[in-house]
Amino acid sequence: MTETRMEPLLSGFGNHFASEAVPGALPVGRNSPQRAPHGLYAELFSATAFTAPRAENRRSWLYRRQPSVVVGGYTPLALPLWKTGVASGASAAPDPLRWHPVPVPDTAEAPLDFIDGLRTVVVAGDADAQTGMSAHLVLINRSMTQRALVNADGEMLLLPQSGRFTVTTELGVLQASPGDVLLLPRGLAFKVAVDGPATAYVCENFGAAFRLPELGPIGSNGLANPRDFIAPAAAFDADAVDRPYQIVKKFGGEFWVAAQAHSPFNVVAWHGNLAPMKYDTRHFNTIGSISFDHPDPSIFTVLTSPSDTPGTANVDFVIFPPRWLVAEDTFRPPWFHRNLMSEFMGLVYGQYDAKPEGFRPGGASLHNSMVPHGPDAEAFERASNAALAPHKLDHTLAFMFESRWRMRPTAWALRPGAQDTQYAECWAGLRSHFQGQP
Repeated sequence: MTETRMEPLLSGFGNHFASEAVPGALPVGRNSPQRAPHGLYAELFSATAFTAPRAENRRSWLYRRQPSVVVGGYTPLALPLWKTGVASGASAAPDPLRWHPVPVPDTAEAPLDFIDGLRTVVVAGDADAQTGMSAHLVLINRSMTQRALVNADGEMLLLPQSGRFTVTTELGVLQASPGDVLLLPRGLAFKVAVDGPATAYVCENFGAAFRLPELGPIGSNGLANPRDFIAPAAAFDADAVDRPYQIVKKFGGEFWVAAQAHSPFNVVAWHGNLAPMKYDTRHFNTIGSISFDHPDPSIFTVLTSPSDTPGTANVDFVIFPPRWLVAEDTFRPPWFHRNLMSEFMGLVYGQYDAKPEGFRPGGASLHNSMVPHGPDAEAFERASNAALAPHKLDHTLAFMFESRWRMRPTAWALRPGAQDTQYAECWAGLRSHFQGQP
């Protein structure tokens, strides 16, 4: 009988983990002994300043076959469709915007891995000032093999929309499909493999690192539970020393490339609280009204990047998963509103209740700061006249990147044919029903 050795599950957002792919690779009782076990190099990976408060400090110790400093000189790399910062956006009227889904090109027509297939849709803030975010679409028809990406500007939140993703990082391997979310720390080398044409949404966060939101009166449980975030077990390339790699680095909104004689995925063991993480949105504990009124969308926040203004996020990551609607005497879809926060939305699968037509999986929309929006005419009429029996919204997953910063679409997002130019017509049927007298 063959015995299979199972790696322990590394779960818990922000937990301190310890993982080794070879027994005895982690030093005991110290981080940087004079000679690390198995002839490995000790390397500290920090995402916060050394003097950050203990509760905020994020760092991990890596024990690797060769340190990441062993790399050739960087030269410029042109990636013109990946934009950074509000200054790289285009001028656009303060109208609601919506985009059609973008098909993945055939490999023979345009071979695209994760790096080459990334297309920036909207930009906000400034990476050098460590504020704001960008929202991207990724179109992939081939895997990254001996190529890795290091984003020194911000962390990346990856939401697969189609296909299956295998993301190899310095700390181990994570797999994700539509419905999952991957959080990749700033500065971590990774590569993405797919099993066919695949698409994803990406939030690139330049501000404070994503964290779980405070629960306030909700109490100690609910929304995204820490235990449901999974970190990878240590894993490394068996032929890491003799496998050359191309290293692509994003640095200050510019791109650089260097040759490295060995794989960056050569970490044999690691410990700490800075790690890539996977979250299954099907584990989200949805909170809603069981009496009346539609609650604010903040009740669906999975992760938040705070700003220097309490309660006003640099960026919130919000999802709208399957849930029951039971509120009495209530207009159940989202209400019409104008918001200080800018809202970039996407639909992973299914149908969004406020836009039953037109908003398709793989598409996106932007309602900028103080731009009015809300349910379309069809959704308004249906919800206004529906029998208010308990109803479950099922087989759906929409999301929102919500930010205090104004978002500017890119030239690529405004190219001819990209937008749904009929979007505003979805509200044209909203007539006055006023029956009172002056």
